[in-house]
Amino acid sequence: MDVVFLFNSILLGIGLAMDAFSVSLANGLNEPHMSGRRECAIAGTFAFFQFLMPMLGWVCVHMLVERFAAFQRFVPWVALALLLWIGGSMLREGLRGGDDAEGPSGVGFGALLVQGVATSIDALSVGFTIAEYDVIAAFVCALIIAAVTFAICMGGLRIGRAAGTRLSGKASLLGGSILILIGLEIFIKGVFL
Repeated sequence: MDVVFLFNSILLGIGLAMDAFSVSLANGLNEPHMSGRRECAIAGTFAFFQFLMPMLGWVCVHMLVERFAAFQRFVPWVALALLLWIGGSMLREGLRGGDDAEGPSGVGFGALLVQGVATSIDALSVGFTIAEYDVIAAFVCALIIAAVTFAICMGGLRIGRAAGTRLSGKASLLGGSILILIGLEIFIKGVFL
């Protein structure tokens, strides 16, 4: 582990956190009055999954390579389905007038877990890129990815909250649309590129 290792781990974290950033932005739009504790819980959930998935990928490379390769082609489909489901729910809430005077309800625990999985499932493949690392180096790399993801998601939540306060009644519609677009982007990159 050296400066190059640290630099590469940070770059991996930035690259992997972009989907989580966008979903955090949508969550902030949907819940403009969320507390700091809730912000930390949401960013922490994304960071946890961004830590877990590369480690699972690393384990897959070292133990289950054949099975993981078969699963790899389904990753874009799973991410698309999960984000379409969550984004569609937010759109339905917005169209039904869910953003009323008392404000939107925010993302529930189950939906947050689904978001965490959906935005980090592509991080499984990072296990292939860090396959030459020993277990400690892979663990440290995954921790760095998680820390970067946490910081980026906190920024996304705060930006979303600021914009959500100004957008009030349209926040669920915008947030749901963002999630659907992220799902489509993951799907198109994974299937066609």
